[in-house]
Amino acid sequence: MIYLKSDEEIELLRESSLLVGKTLAEVARHIEPGVTTSKLDEVAETFIRDHQAIPGFKDYRGYPATLCISVNDQVVHGIPGTYTIKDGDIVSVDCGAVKNGFNGDSAYTFAVGNVSKENLMLMKVTRESLYKGIEAAIAGGRVGSIGYEVQSYVESFGFSVVRDLVGHGIGRHLHEEPQVPNYGKKGQGVKLVEGMVICIEPMINRGKRTVIQENDGWTIRTSDGLPSAHYEHAVAIKKNKADVLTTFDEIEKVKNAYLQFV
Repeated sequence: MIYLKSDEEIELLRESSLLVGKTLAEVARHIEPGVTTSKLDEVAETFIRDHQAIPGFKDYRGYPATLCISVNDQVVHGIPGTYTIKDGDIVSVDCGAVKNGFNGDSAYTFAVGNVSKENLMLMKVTRESLYKGIEAAIAGGRVGSIGYEVQSYVESFGFSVVRDLVGHGIGRHLHEEPQVPNYGKKGQGVKLVEGMVICIEPMINRGKRTVIQENDGWTIRTSDGLPSAHYEHAVAIKKNKADVLTTFDEIEKVKNAYLQFV
């Protein structure tokens, strides 16, 4: 069942969504060579709780942390731990927070230090594909059109779309219907109507689209060992233009967080 949100509920979702963006900005202040992923997780949890909210991922279906931190060839759901961030890493950070009973959810991939041109291009194209998908997220459209825009854009650069994982609806529950794949055909799939709130989250690989799950039961990595990037926004469906509830603005204000592509 798809739960449509009232204007008041969308504003509550915006509040939790903006908090997630601010949390990712706080992570951006600390992400550098030498820091452990567990330290970044601690920073995020403290920040969320200090803002009268609770981590949305922690204990969700048994997940043990506040953040999902996925480095290089890890696609999503990487568990923070003893790994130390290194110069040249690309680090995808997915964050959720619950405030006033509503979930916020957003993801951003960070370039740490001297990142290769190939990986910077992967990040650039993945981020741009997110906004291509958002442009198709309007009332009267179809979920398949969102996926088509993401897929056609990234594949034109030779990159591939992960198909095992998808975007989703969001509200009082972290994952709601409908599913929002990053691939598809124009005009197909669930019809988009006002009041729907969905998360669009391209997960794009530099190499093959296939992935494997690690023995921890959570971490997903590319099957060929090539890097992956991940960006996510929550959007409310409107008539002519999607209302983006999350934001990257706070992240990109942080020194060195905004990518200077070459």
